[in-house]
Amino acid sequence: MLTSEYDSLVRQLKRSSHLPVIIFPSNLPSITGEADAIFFMSLMNSLNPYFITGAQALGINVIREQGLEAIPMAYIIIGLGGAAGFVGQAQCIPLDHPEIAAAYAMAAETFGFRFVYLEGGSGVAHPLSPSYVSIVKKNIAIPLIVGGGVRTGMEAEDLVAAGADIIVTGSIVEETGDHTVVSELVEGIRRGGKRR
Repeated sequence: MLTSEYDSLVRQLKRSSHLPVIIFPSNLPSITGEADAIFFMSLMNSLNPYFITGAQALGINVIREQGLEAIPMAYIIIGLGGAAGFVGQAQCIPLDHPEIAAAYAMAAETFGFRFVYLEGGSGVAHPLSPSYVSIVKKNIAIPLIVGGGVRTGMEAEDLVAAGADIIVTGSIVEETGDHTVVSELVEGIRRGGKRR
């Protein structure tokens, strides 16, 4: 997407909602001063320093010049990792070792990150298990974001009940084009919050 189109999209989002627009950057070109804030991510389990601190060092001047609030977030890729794991050159944490993800999350909290994001991988077939999420959440006090493979309200509900504070989804809307699925996911999140 061209920068002008991206800026225009963010402006449209802001006109349509009173909620702040927070950028989830894919790389330096996805920084726009039209947003309110940016997740200042570090891919904790990348094998490439560019994704841990390099892109951040290259982008911080633009972020400050644009007046964006930078929200420190630890990004941790789990399982097969999908496209995010491949692109980010992650040493993905095995699905049968949630204690490793918990250790990364605790380290992130100690570093001062304000959020931890467990990414099951963009476009993966199944979300992380609720038990995996629960083990990580029990070890940190900061908000836990969970994404990757969340396609139904029931999946979102179970993840929130297990400890996810925020659910990220996108592939299901892209795949189906059915925006009513968003309502189903929101209702699942509400039910999960009540079960917690």
